[in-house]
Amino acid sequence: MRFSTTGLYSPFRTPVFRRIWLASLFTNFGILIQGVGAAWTMSRLTPDASMTAMVQTALMLPMMLFALPGGAISDMFDRRLVCILALLLAFGGAVTLSGLSLAGLLTPWILLGFCFIVGTSMALFSPAWQSSVAEQVPAETLPSAIALNGISYNVARSFGPALGGVIVAAFGAVGAFVANAVAYVPLLIVLFLWKRRQEPARLAPETFWRAMMSGLRFIRYSPSHRLFILRTAVFGLIGGVAPALTPLIARDLLDGGAAVYGLLLGAFGLGAVAGAVILPWIQARMSTETASRVSAFAMAASLLPVGLSRNEALSILGMLVAGLAWTSVLTLYSISIQVSAPRWVAGRALAIYQATITGGVAIGAVGWGQLVNQIGVQGALITAAGLMAASIGLGFVLRLPDLGHAPTLTPLNRADPEIVLDVTLRSGPIVIEIDYMTPEANARAFYEALQKVRRFRQGMGAYGWSIARDISDATRWTERFHSPTWNDYLHLSQRATGPGREVLDDMRALLDPAHPPRVRRMLERPAGSVRSSSDVPDMGVDLIPPMGPGGGG
Repeated sequence: MRFSTTGLYSPFRTPVFRRIWLASLFTNFGILIQGVGAAWTMSRLTPDASMTAMVQTALMLPMMLFALPGGAISDMFDRRLVCILALLLAFGGAVTLSGLSLAGLLTPWILLGFCFIVGTSMALFSPAWQSSVAEQVPAETLPSAIALNGISYNVARSFGPALGGVIVAAFGAVGAFVANAVAYVPLLIVLFLWKRRQEPARLAPETFWRAMMSGLRFIRYSPSHRLFILRTAVFGLIGGVAPALTPLIARDLLDGGAAVYGLLLGAFGLGAVAGAVILPWIQARMSTETASRVSAFAMAASLLPVGLSRNEALSILGMLVAGLAWTSVLTLYSISIQVSAPRWVAGRALAIYQATITGGVAIGAVGWGQLVNQIGVQGALITAAGLMAASIGLGFVLRLPDLGHAPTLTPLNRADPEIVLDVTLRSGPIVIEIDYMTPEANARAFYEALQKVRRFRQGMGAYGWSIARDISDATRWTERFHSPTWNDYLHLSQRATGPGREVLDDMRALLDPAHPPRVRRMLERPAGSVRSSSDVPDMGVDLIPPMGPGGGG
């Protein structure tokens, strides 16, 4: 994946992206400001340090728990409306929190509850917002737009906590809560004004649970995306040591207070901004795998001086480099997943990525905290540096590909299947059998081609895939799979994207041209499911829509 030659800032030429980006910058600041206010309030409400630590957990845990449901919702419905509803939920939570704080009615658990509500709204908002970027800018500027969104968050992370401290000092925690509520307003306005191009849906939406399963199956059966998710988990588990131990670095290694802690946080944030800015330069000169290895090496090299040094300037420099490496890798992975995932599953693919990095950092933070109790802050940082350096070796086993833009959906041009049963969208399971005739000389190549077809079908939503060869006719093969319902089959039949179409074309090139494939679509009927008489209607209320020219197995 390469950045557009028009430069990192080229997406700003698109008015809708420019407006949404500026508004989202305010929202990012507001969220981080609220985090400061919530942590300060909790420290005043209870002396229990674990409750103060749980503020961050309450804000971040929803991303790990609800990102995939949020991604499924963003793929099922209008992403703009999903963003607006999620922001309204966050706005309502922030306003209520402000009112309770002003009235002096906050308790530790009420505070955690509202932090969880705000975190949940962001978990629902984030997949829809990020996957909608492709609808805001031209395709050639999409990588730059994704990088700019990363810069927006890291700018807020660099200065938001400090600004939050100033607001809390001047107006109290209620000022931070009000600032967060106000910060949602600009983004709500620009989303309301965004005239998103509506593409009429050809099919009824997937059911919620099926949509989540489709997202998981897509990652499972997409080798390239699975690699990125695995590498993201490893990098988050190890690299999360820097933000997790920053307070202890300031207190135990540098004998500093809040000011030193703020400087370390600011250095990490500024490094993150720098990482996003120079990423186009890195991408123009390195493959995805090489850039990932260089960033891992830089992260390892930066953790060593932070762990060994007792000098503030050297530690700040180390955190700066760590932030640069951190954002370079994560932005690189995010861009690769976001631009390559087909549109039908883009929100879910991004949600799985976000849940992976959030979960990796959260689980890693617990592990690093326990390790600190055993060997100290310095030992934990040195261990992390060694593990990060060792993770470079993963590139030789789990090499990352250079992913290109997701292809446009290219439905297969087939006539509607002939249907004589009263099939509804909920009818199922639907069994699909496809008979192929191929010369015996092509048998080995045909079998290998079918294994690629298997991965493609399963990634698109097929279940129970199998292939059989006729024992009485060596040239006849039968592919078999099923979909849970007719609606699921209709969705599967519309997901023949570019790479999938190539897999199917390669397989069909091995067939006997005199005998085209024969497709059978059957409604599986378990014992006792057949209607007792012809005047008893099949269950279901929605008749099937026509499949149009894109129908077929």
